[in-house]
Parts: sequence; structure tokens; C-alpha cells
Amino acid sequence: MTETGLKKLEQRPILRRMTRTIAIIGLTAALSGCINVSAPDKPIEINLNINVTQEVVYRLDGEAKSLIQQNPGIF
Repeated sequence: MTETGLKKLEQRPILRRMTRTIAIIGLTAALSGCINVSAPDKPIEINLNINVTQEVVYRLDGEAKSLIQQNPGIF
């Protein structure tokens, strides 16, 4: 066999795979449905029930505590 004939034989499986792949892609595109995306008629309502609690813990130095007790009108 000549080199040209050998190259043609080697290329045939590749061409078959390419042809099959193109056919599968075309068939998939033809059978796929149409997708429509549209906005809803009513506004979207989001209810968030959030309960926020905060706890503040403080410690005073003994000297500062006695100063506050002696002068309650400071704050």
C-alpha cells in the first residue's frame, strides 16, 4: 500500500467519530425543549422574623466601683 492509501485508512475512524459526535449534538439540539424565563406577576415577599438579643457584661475595678458608689450622680 502506498503512503496515501495508508493515511486514508488511518483517518476513517476519526471521521466516523466526528460524524457521530456531530449527529448526536444535532439530535440533542433538535430534541431539547425551549426554556422561557419570565418575571412573576406578584412581587416577591420575604418575611424575616429576627430576634436580636444583646447581653452586656461588665466588670469594674474595686476602686472604680467604690468611687461610683460614693458619687452616684457621676453618671
